[in-house]
Amino acid sequence: MNRAVRSAAVVVIAVSLLGGGAAAAFAEPAQLHAPKPIVATAPVAAQLTAKASATTVHAWQEFRISGTAKGIKAGTEVTVQQKQGAKWVSLPAQAPVNTSGTYSVRVKLGLKGVNQLRIGAGSAISPVVSVTVR
Repeated sequence: MNRAVRSAAVVVIAVSLLGGGAAAAFAEPAQLHAPKPIVATAPVAAQLTAKASATTVHAWQEFRISGTAKGIKAGTEVTVQQKQGAKWVSLPAQAPVNTSGTYSVRVKLGLKGVNQLRIGAGSAISPVVSVTVR
């Protein structure tokens, strides 16, 4: 092999190694340009839990609803909702989700009887919690 051919071969191999490693230096052209598979992962569905600190309270007595928020970004406000007739109404009781994914909301109710409450954040809704006001 003459000197010019050897030099050209060395240059081609060196450029290939610099451009893509050893596999690129000796790979078939189809292997160099084949797209890598994309693996899609589904986002975590937002989930809320809720638990009242008391099941029976006096009118306007403060209690807490606390729980966990999975798939919900820290700092997002969760809101207490109360069932009034056939509708769920948001109450002026909110708290942010903290960095550990939990929340705790202070609540005072004046509507006597069994109150059905839940926590909402965006489209995520917790299971219903019942608190009786006397």
